[in-house]
Amino acid sequence: MTTEPTTTATGPGTRGAGAGWVRPLCWSAVALEGFDLVVLGVVLPVLLRDPTWDLDPAGASVVVTVGLLGVMVGALAVGPIADVIGRRKAMIWTVAGFSVLTLACAFAPNPEVLGVLRFLAGLGLGGVLPVALALVAEYAPSGRGSSATTILMTGYHVGAVLTALLGILLISPLGWQAMFVAGAIPAVILLPLIVLRLPESAQYLERRGASRDSSWRKERRNPVATLFHDGLARPTIAFWIASFMGLLLVYGLNTWLPEIMRSAGYELGAALALLLVLNVGAILGLLLAGTVANRIGVRPATIAWFAAATLFLALLSVRLPGIGVYVSVLLAGIFVFSAQVLVYAYVSQLYPAEARGTALGTASGVGRLGAISGPIIGGALLQAGVAYPWGFYAFALVAALGALGVVLVGRAPART
Repeated sequence: MTTEPTTTATGPGTRGAGAGWVRPLCWSAVALEGFDLVVLGVVLPVLLRDPTWDLDPAGASVVVTVGLLGVMVGALAVGPIADVIGRRKAMIWTVAGFSVLTLACAFAPNPEVLGVLRFLAGLGLGGVLPVALALVAEYAPSGRGSSATTILMTGYHVGAVLTALLGILLISPLGWQAMFVAGAIPAVILLPLIVLRLPESAQYLERRGASRDSSWRKERRNPVATLFHDGLARPTIAFWIASFMGLLLVYGLNTWLPEIMRSAGYELGAALALLLVLNVGAILGLLLAGTVANRIGVRPATIAWFAAATLFLALLSVRLPGIGVYVSVLLAGIFVFSAQVLVYAYVSQLYPAEARGTALGTASGVGRLGAISGPIIGGALLQAGVAYPWGFYAFALVAALGALGVVLVGRAPART
């Protein structure tokens, strides 16, 4: 299944045979991770009311957290592995692995088994994003690396929106199990296309050819070690800080925005509509952020995006009349979600090719700690009865810390 494709591109940004498949195939794989973002939110209301499962909110939180831990471990592990064995092979095995394990979730008999399967599926899901980001960055046309990254990440939110719609269509007639079956079916088409059409990283192939040179082998450095040499130690830590803050915002808001708005006095329908508006803003922001970053540079764009997120999150603490709250949430969505994606774009441009997957994987993996922390912080604020307005002040502070993290990266030169 991992036979090398017969044709590959010849270098970064080239449009050789097979290069045209990189972005659509990687986008499709990332869309499947978007499925993972919301699928438990779709099925848990059913499972919590199923007397045969004996699942309470605390147990559901454990299942969610265990799955996110699997994603974190996968992101940390697969990035370095892909830099060693090749990104094409890593993509094949991660997509195959999480698809099979997602299908297995449909047959879970109890919360314990579901938690184990979610953890194992998370190992593959966590590895998809750094591999896809590294490949898309390599094959992006010159000067368009930032927009290529942000367009890739629209797949994440498109997948999330489609999953929510599938929940409306499938759960009532077919049961919650149908959601996990639906999540695995796309691999039947996607996996053969990846095997047949996805080219290997040209830079990886060059390094593999150079490995026959004994002098090159002596100079070759472990990709993890590369993150802390040649002036990259401070940027590495700073990116971890920014990614932690960015994913804390993404998961904290997606989990608790409706409930926070309910505590502010909004009706349930309006609160759910605001969550939809937030994610529409995310897609618009991704389309805008890459274009801006291409023109003014990824570093100033990322700082500006986190700063704007700080402003509009703080503004949500003010109860605005009529359409004003929808506009405010839309603007928050435009800047909050794409700020994190710009961090990935910045990482892709700063690190050398031989460590790019590792750099993206560690940034994504450490960021998953933020993904776990976001729902915990939001839940604690709700439990204390101060989620509105103080929850938005807390999220605004997190965005400001994200901007500070990017500032601390400094002005290290891009090494693409």
